Amino acid sequence: MFSVVGPETRAGSVGKLPTAPSRAQVAWRDLAEGAARSWMWVALALQDIKLRYRGSILGPFWLTISTLVMVVAMGAIYSTLFHMDAASYLPYLGIGLVIWQFISTVVTEGCDTFLRAESVIQQIPIPFSVHAYRAVCRNLLVLAHSFVIIPIAIVIFGPPISWRVVEAVAGLVMLAIDALWISVLLGMISARFRDVPPIVGNFLQVAFFLTPVFWPIEAVGGWKRLLALNPLFAAIDVIRAPLLGKAAVPTSWAIVFVSTVVGCAVTFLLFARFRTRIAYWI
Repeated sequence: MFSVVGPETRAGSVGKLPTAPSRAQVAWRDLAEGAARSWMWVALALQDIKLRYRGSILGPFWLTISTLVMVVAMGAIYSTLFHMDAASYLPYLGIGLVIWQFISTVVTEGCDTFLRAESVIQQIPIPFSVHAYRAVCRNLLVLAHSFVIIPIAIVIFGPPISWRVVEAVAGLVMLAIDALWISVLLGMISARFRDVPPIVGNFLQVAFFLTPVFWPIEAVGGWKRLLALNPLFAAIDVIRAPLLGKAAVPTSWAIVFVSTVVGCAVTFLLFARFRTRIAYWI
């Protein structure tokens, strides 16, 4: 016997077709799949470092040596200018410079997150987030080389070590999360507007002198409360202060937390909205 399929049945079957995923779902899937391919972005990050220092004997440790020389040279001068004991100022300066170099490099290279991977994006269908994870991993590896200075400074000058070191680890985790959304956000904006990288570079030059990296925030007197609201200082403070055995400025953790949450939320919304256009922009 033949069965008759009426229009109602056909309409009902059509209504059961799976709906297309939303932009937010696609963006989240991109981030999740990118994180799952850690073997890929770790290998690419290592390759980037090898190519950058190809032919060099010391490799990334050249940055460590240059930072150490800068700390010694600046410490001898600025400890006198700020009327600080050199034994306490040198660790303060060293940790500040190491963290600042990581932040400035993340921001600068974040502008090239997708531009650097133009040929890969146009030829291989992999999640866009892989390139952001790659940039963050690369800079964390370089940070690990420069971080060698900090234990040396602690051993030589002996700032007290306490349980607050755990806070420094938490601060570093927050900084890594911030590095991820910065790489995605600046990578998208720079792919669309090529004037952004030089603007960001000029901003960082000014921000270096306005941020308490090499000078103590107490030196500005009544301006301390205002400058403590600087997110760049807060990112440095939540790592530097615990390593020196001190408590961070009361507002630093709140600023870092708010910056991380807001930055991740805004970046995710923009990534969901413009993700499909990245390949055309580059």
